[in-house]
Amino acid sequence: MANGELKLLGTWCSQFVIRVRMILEQKGMSYEYFEENFANKSALLLKHNPVHKKVPVLIHGDRAICESLVILQYIDENWSGTGPPVLPANPYDRAIARFWAAYIDDKLPHQLIDTLKAATEEAKAENIAEGAFGRSFQEMLCWESLLWWRLHWLP
Repeated sequence: MANGELKLLGTWCSQFVIRVRMILEQKGMSYEYFEENFANKSALLLKHNPVHKKVPVLIHGDRAICESLVILQYIDENWSGTGPPVLPANPYDRAIARFWAAYIDDKLPHQLIDTLKAATEEAKAENIAEGAFGRSFQEMLCWESLLWWRLHWLP
């Protein structure tokens, strides 16, 4: 792949950007990474995601793909012969992987917001301890990674 053909707009702390970077790395794909500053959004981000103005955004040539799960499906379909597949071949297993990815996408950000808004340190600690699935933030991130690995790279 030609250098500069793929660009990824992201931020280091986004679970959604980490997900895309993980798959690009696992497939051995070269890409140029642009760290976004949300206090001062780049012209590149505003041009390629004018509706939501958020990351991740994968730019392939002059076309932009937004939303992490959509990006992963695009990578899987466009570079199916490069590196390991993103999703399992079996339709049922693909559906299960999509279900859990969507579930995590729905639960983890809300848990973070609830924790940040908690009035007391005790309430914050309780929210972190209980969280989605009754798991902590760290467990949720590990759970997502393990699900992806389990569903398509391990027997």
